[in-house]
Amino acid sequence: MDLGLRDRVALVTGASSGIGAATARVLAAEGADVVITYLRDAAAAERVAADVRVAGRRAWCVPMDVGDAASVEGATGAMHAAVRADVGSASDVVLDVVVLNAGRNVVTPLDALGTDEWDEIVRVDLSGTFYVLRAVRRLLRSGAGVVTVASVAAHTGARHHAHYAAAKAGVVNLTKSVARELAPDVRVNCVAPGLTRTPMGVSTMAGRPAGEATSKLLAGRLAEPEEIARVIAFVASPAASFMYGATVDVNGGRELR
Repeated sequence: MDLGLRDRVALVTGASSGIGAATARVLAAEGADVVITYLRDAAAAERVAADVRVAGRRAWCVPMDVGDAASVEGATGAMHAAVRADVGSASDVVLDVVVLNAGRNVVTPLDALGTDEWDEIVRVDLSGTFYVLRAVRRLLRSGAGVVTVASVAAHTGARHHAHYAAAKAGVVNLTKSVARELAPDVRVNCVAPGLTRTPMGVSTMAGRPAGEATSKLLAGRLAEPEEIARVIAFVASPAASFMYGATVDVNGGRELR
């Protein structure tokens, strides 16, 4: 299927590794130019950018702390200037796709969960999604597709992940609210992955008994990042033109709704 992404410009947050990196590569394979945001690992972001360029597309790497509103605003301005200069656009609207993927998780039992850790996870996972949405709103072309990334934990809750599950549930409902506000000009949807073979996914599983992570999955295995990325690319694309405010579950059958 042609997703209609050729010569479009996409922004993917948290794209130096994991699902974000895979999404940047899939979008480039579909013909999009990609802005890659990262927090600390500039070298990893540049490796993803190199893959985008091998696919024949333009790539820009922009440092951004999604949970810091000032960082988001500054990085958005730098990204906007770089894209306009390279694309040669005289218009302020430059983005066709936005994937709000950046997130963080820490495995902590409730009795050990302190205020600082709670605030940090909510700051990155929920507030960060809002900050980037607010900053890029003015840069979205008519017909743009925005995808937030939540988690199966948003629906099921998760033992030792109270802060993460609560933040991701907030992302699901933030998506619905913003979808109502921006429709029909801009489509906003959510993808909720299950356990995925990423650095964060592997750390989440650390210390669990062998087989526990996959025992409840109809697929019998973890997702590969590319499997989630392909769904994100579809939901963000014009091929999903009648999707508004939806949450797409990609969890290997962990939770059926």
